Amino acid sequence: MIKAVGVLDHPKVPATGKVAAEIEKALGEWGVACYRANTWDTPSLQAIIPKIELIVVLGGDGSTLRAARVGAPHDVPVVSINMGRLGFLSEMQPSTWRDMLPRLLNGGGWMEERMMLRTIATRNDEELGVHDALNDVVVSRGTLARVVRLETSIGEHDASGCCVTDPVYLTTYACDGLIASTPTGSTAYALAAGGPILPPTLKNIVIVPIAPHLSLDKPVVLSQGAIVELIVHTDHQAILTADGQNEIVLKDGDRVSIQAGPHIARMARIQPRAYFYRTLMDRLRRAE
Repeated sequence: MIKAVGVLDHPKVPATGKVAAEIEKALGEWGVACYRANTWDTPSLQAIIPKIELIVVLGGDGSTLRAARVGAPHDVPVVSINMGRLGFLSEMQPSTWRDMLPRLLNGGGWMEERMMLRTIATRNDEELGVHDALNDVVVSRGTLARVVRLETSIGEHDASGCCVTDPVYLTTYACDGLIASTPTGSTAYALAAGGPILPPTLKNIVIVPIAPHLSLDKPVVLSQGAIVELIVHTDHQAILTADGQNEIVLKDGDRVSIQAGPHIARMARIQPRAYFYRTLMDRLRRAE
């Protein structure tokens, strides 16, 4: 049985605070320690991670992504209660947690593992930043409506993590940007840009160009061991983002490396294992 739970609310969604208080009260009645934090207050979230065995996050997919990134290095799983717009990553609703959460706490359900990406940006061999992402890494044009040219090469790791091939030139995209997505992110920005839908437990990287102009316009599915190497060619600036929540300004000649990250995000599940397809079609029908 799980003995300690972190409950995260969203500062800009007051209703999440109310539900979080209800969960805190219920956990106390069930004999489970509760640690409250704000999803978007990273220091407070990191402070409770060593004390807990499960994160319950209230909000939308953005909140779930953030909580999963913080929990992944410590092997702390996440379960999400949907109080956002889409909830692709959510397991529960505000109306169902009273039934489903006790089952998780008592050892029911199963653990879903999802690969993450790590991206490193460099300029003249100096590191600009390192970010982990559960959805995607995007290199795109800046504020001006001009294409960027992204010289793209693909390398490969072996099973031990050693690089066994030099990068092979793929193409130079002339585009608004390029998405490198995990299977989790295949239903996010990559889907909007024309990418394939992948089951979330696969171990692939998908690269999808955004509005390509007279260049390769098809998505490419890579293996988990792939290393995507980009060289930015631009006469203005470009932007790198990870999960849409971290940003690095890029200039002409900067390099970006993207590969499977060292951590795995764990999602606690109580629904049947085929839940993904039901959730997918439900969300797509909402958009009709």
